[in-house]
Amino acid sequence: MNQKYKIVILGATTVIIFILFLKAINTDKVYQPNQMVNKKIPEIILEDFNNKNSKIDQNIFSQKDFVLINIWASWCVPCLIEHPFLMSLKNKNKIDIIGINYKDENTNAQNFLKKYGNPYSRIGVDKKGEVTIQLGAYGVPETYVLKKGLIIFKHIGPINEDIVNKILELKK
Repeated sequence: MNQKYKIVILGATTVIIFILFLKAINTDKVYQPNQMVNKKIPEIILEDFNNKNSKIDQNIFSQKDFVLINIWASWCVPCLIEHPFLMSLKNKNKIDIIGINYKDENTNAQNFLKKYGNPYSRIGVDKKGEVTIQLGAYGVPETYVLKKGLIIFKHIGPINEDIVNKILELKK
């Protein structure tokens, strides 16, 4: 008798797990990468890359008329590909770029910037990747264009000449 109850419980558990599994795979999982476009930047707090005792929050983005947020990491090969374009935006076009260093070792990130140049006016550190999730990012590199704290454009992947031109158009 005891054996029959174990079989019934095991069978019922299996059916419940199977039903939950079917429901999970049939649920619509549409990810909208531009979900933050036309929204204010969310409340965020990041450790300052250059000063561990200082923080960077959403106010720094809201105070600026036009700013780029670039999520990057020293281990990210596409970040290296886009780096010359960021340097150009900073040096030739005088665009303010704030970096978010994503899940990176500080020493590696510092070495990356020493070797290739630093396009960022400020850099926040996102060791756990929590802030980038709040922004709607899911990888690196990603770039956001903000006007007075409002996200007006998002680009997933390394920026190139076409994206640079789009950013320059948005600045006008």
